[in-house]
Amino acid sequence: QVQLVESGGGLVQPGGSLRLSCRASGRIFSIYFMRWYRQTPGKQRELVAAITVGGSTNYADSVKGRFTISRDNADNRAYLSMNSLKSEDTAVYYCNAAVNSGDGDVNYWGQGTQVTVSS
Repeated sequence: QVQLVESGGGLVQPGGSLRLSCRASGRIFSIYFMRWYRQTPGKQRELVAAITVGGSTNYADSVKGRFTISRDNADNRAYLSMNSLKSEDTAVYYCNAAVNSGDGDVNYWGQGTQVTVSS
């Protein structure tokens, strides 16, 4: 069994910064993709940023230049550094990982962490 645990959410003023962390634990041989998604009430979950084990990244247009995804492969962690936050960034942020535990990749999700951008 694999678990993903996010941390680092909270309340921040517009223009502020937050750093989210996600740690995967359990039976893990490798993790190819680690991704961050976000969701607001009544909307579909949207991909915010993704990173491969080799460090290749991609971002949603709405966060390019403001958010940075990174990872620590040795510790099975992913991070999302969020700068110049806007009210529209308010959402529950979820970590997602494609984990190989010896029998192919399985998709796992964290429980989510709330980010609220408000003055």
